[in-house]
Amino acid sequence: MNRKILQLAIPAIVSNITVPLLGLVDVAIVGHLGSASYIGAIAVGGMLFNMIYWIFGFLRMGTSGMTAQAYGKRDLTEVARTLPRAVGVGLWIALGLWILQYPILRGAFVLIDATEEVKRWASLYFNICIWGAPAVLGLYGFAGWFIGMQNSRFPMFVAIIQNIVNILASLCFVFVLGMKVEGVALGTLIAQYAGLFMAFALWLKHYGRLKAYIDWNGLWGGEAMRRFFSVNSDIFFRTLCLVAVTTFFTSTGARQGDVILAVNTLLMQLFTLFSYIMDGFAYAGEALAGRFIGAQNDGGLRKCTRLLFLWGMGLSLSFTALYALLGRDFLGLLTNDTSVIEASGDYFYWVLAIPLCGFSAFLWDGIFIGATATRQMLYSMLVASGTFFIIYYLLYRSMGNHALWMAFLGYLSLRGGMQWMLWRCGKLRCPL
Repeated sequence: MNRKILQLAIPAIVSNITVPLLGLVDVAIVGHLGSASYIGAIAVGGMLFNMIYWIFGFLRMGTSGMTAQAYGKRDLTEVARTLPRAVGVGLWIALGLWILQYPILRGAFVLIDATEEVKRWASLYFNICIWGAPAVLGLYGFAGWFIGMQNSRFPMFVAIIQNIVNILASLCFVFVLGMKVEGVALGTLIAQYAGLFMAFALWLKHYGRLKAYIDWNGLWGGEAMRRFFSVNSDIFFRTLCLVAVTTFFTSTGARQGDVILAVNTLLMQLFTLFSYIMDGFAYAGEALAGRFIGAQNDGGLRKCTRLLFLWGMGLSLSFTALYALLGRDFLGLLTNDTSVIEASGDYFYWVLAIPLCGFSAFLWDGIFIGATATRQMLYSMLVASGTFFIIYYLLYRSMGNHALWMAFLGYLSLRGGMQWMLWRCGKLRCPL
């Protein structure tokens, strides 16, 4: 079982780490073009797309759980139908984004304070990259389906190819053909479609025999489709809560001044690094929990859950020790601003608590997604998010930025704690 967990988790971790590289490569290329407005444009455009696509992440998560359960049941018809259903919904959403691209961009600039030059270049970047929406959302469906089929290697291969194509295409457009922001945007666009075509090619080669099980007449109707939208709507609203918490965290830090904003941003990088690792094990939880629940294998589910939490506890203790020893040195690599580094010392102990407070939330999310217990996951997120805001507003006058970090840690702990209680109370089909 440990081997299977690692076979699923390690490729997922590699995939997670490669995701920010797409944006990092874009920034690195325009950073050598001699104008800060180019960097600002890529930052604004990248942030906007991250927010848009993050909201529609249910296409990956919902697909993963439903595919894993169908795989556990050996229901090849449902296994085969889940992929075109997910990709089809993603394409319809992409069409909506195409239609609404102008009001989306205008609304974003109402909320984002930027210079006219940055807005001009960011608009150019957005107007090119928006045409990649079908590729990005289609890939969500493929990634979720592959994970549900107990295969996290294919999403890793796709992510690596995307990064290679993005680097080569962007370098060619910018330094050979003399383009600027539009060259970087075209490189990103080509990489997105290269990833989609590779995912389809992998599916065709290794799973093409499942075409015979696709019932096209029943694809968009019946109980399976109602379940698809029920599961994904729960994940959608859960994601909105997640966005609300993270956006509030950033904006509240910004209102406390540039130094506090910088401190919070740097310290959150340590949380992000930890999340990349734990998300990999959450993906393993999605695949294995869904498979065992589909097969009605209570013993396998209990063993999988126990081992996942042993890995989670071990990793959280390791990261706590690592951050205690090297965390401040890591911050020094990110900035040489002594005022920010000194100010971060006042809040650093909050970061040390993040791994232990947060690891269970990641693992339970994976297990609940695999079980398609998304309504319970949404309830947990609603309670945790509400508690986050309550703690902050009760304490911010006396504790300032410390209240923000205390609220965030409470939010992480309560997410995991609520899901554990629901699990123990038998709210899932295979309670411990």
